[in-house]
Amino acid sequence: MDVNMEEFVDWRGRRVEEESQRNGTIAATFVCVTEALENMVFSSNATNLVTFLQSSMHYSGPAAANMVTNYMAITYLLSLFGGFVSDSFLTRFWSVMLFGTTELVGLVLLMVQNDVNSLHPGNNGRKPSVGHTAMLYVGLYTMAVGAGGVKAALPAHGADQFEHNELQVSTYFNSFFFSLCAGGLVAVTVVVWVQENRGWEWGFAIATAALCLALLLFSSGLPFYRHKRPGGSPFTRIFQVLVLAYQNRNCSFALEECRNDLDPKSRNHFRVLDKAALRGCNMQQVEETKKFLRLIPIFLCTIALNCCLAQLQTLSVEQGKTMDTRITHNFKFPVASLYAIPIIFMLIAVPFFHRILGSRLSPLQRIGVGLGLASFSMAVAAIVEVKRKAAAKAAGIVDASQGLVPMSVLWLGCQFLLLGISDMFTLAGMLEFFYQEAPVHMRSLCTTMSWCSSALGYFLSSVLVSLSNLIGSWLPTGEWIASQNLNAGHLELFYAMLAILNLLNFFHYIFWAKWY
Repeated sequence: MDVNMEEFVDWRGRRVEEESQRNGTIAATFVCVTEALENMVFSSNATNLVTFLQSSMHYSGPAAANMVTNYMAITYLLSLFGGFVSDSFLTRFWSVMLFGTTELVGLVLLMVQNDVNSLHPGNNGRKPSVGHTAMLYVGLYTMAVGAGGVKAALPAHGADQFEHNELQVSTYFNSFFFSLCAGGLVAVTVVVWVQENRGWEWGFAIATAALCLALLLFSSGLPFYRHKRPGGSPFTRIFQVLVLAYQNRNCSFALEECRNDLDPKSRNHFRVLDKAALRGCNMQQVEETKKFLRLIPIFLCTIALNCCLAQLQTLSVEQGKTMDTRITHNFKFPVASLYAIPIIFMLIAVPFFHRILGSRLSPLQRIGVGLGLASFSMAVAAIVEVKRKAAAKAAGIVDASQGLVPMSVLWLGCQFLLLGISDMFTLAGMLEFFYQEAPVHMRSLCTTMSWCSSALGYFLSSVLVSLSNLIGSWLPTGEWIASQNLNAGHLELFYAMLAILNLLNFFHYIFWAKWY
């Protein structure tokens, strides 16, 4: 990894010497605890926001689901903006503080709207007014800007604390992912339970307190951090290389001597861009552009997996609502708590795999394992849906409104668990890969590719749902995903389609990973 120690300063602005990294572990600990608290806030709102929009704001189920999907996707896309600011204008520390405070402001706006009767429709069944809707959107998307910025700057800031040794950075990202899972587990169990059983005023209060604590703890680590100086707009430099390479396209000067200064991994890729160095650019700027462009095919191959993960928040939950949630006579398993199954597994598995596998699997190999598991996960999901529909048919339940299918909701734990394992390998591998392979002045921006993949996965999911229903309307099967009656649809065909698409995507990924 290319690193210039002069790029890093301490909190007083003094250049950090190479031997002064004794506080790296302490600094990264502050980052990981901050991530656990911030992700607890983000996940609790994302997981149960549909309930708030339906119960407190009186939106219909489909409208609330669309609002949450859009909120999640836009949050992840806004991480691009956060990464751009973090790399170009602010240090990553101040980026986290700025965007974390922005997220806190949005959260407070939602809390105030929930607490003040005149700011929401009330309990009389009224529709939300234009003013209610406007305040809701201001609060939601202020949170989205803040959360997106934190997701961009925080992981890269933590990795900056170490000597750029691949083993140390790998250990850090595993710890970061463990913290992310820990925060998610508290969110989908404790915080969601409080929201549903004690009211959203308590849920918002806990989230606000947790985010305040996160910012306080993060700022407390200031004396231990080292800070990367912002390097100006990377897009300007990339655009300049592309323009000059085009202008010099007919030049035939020898470039071999210049190419010797390039990283061996990028020397033979996009050779046409080397001509930008003939006038106006240096080879370091050309290499930065090449490195960024080489990441894009890997990024595109991860979108299909995130399309599968989007089903856990939509279609899998709808399946669970039709199934028997009783564990004992006195206890019912909440459908939303199915998210806890993969999270608990990941909390156990992350340290295990790190200790057993260590650095034996490269980030690219980990991403490949995750993408391969995605196809298998969707095949299992299709089999479980076939079994669910067979149980419904045997019980004479043609319409989902007639009653619950005599089949335990824990059967859905298979697809939740397998997709959780897939996400564990892929997301942890992506965060590490995009940070390690990014140009030094674009690490926040490139790390956000992990989150942008999630956003595009949500959008692709919506497209595939519409497309599959269109295909079904041309076939004797009819709609694959019936909006009113899941038992009348063919969700297993949709899952099978995702399994095939992800299998093809896996082979597609292998090609680009070898090319890389």
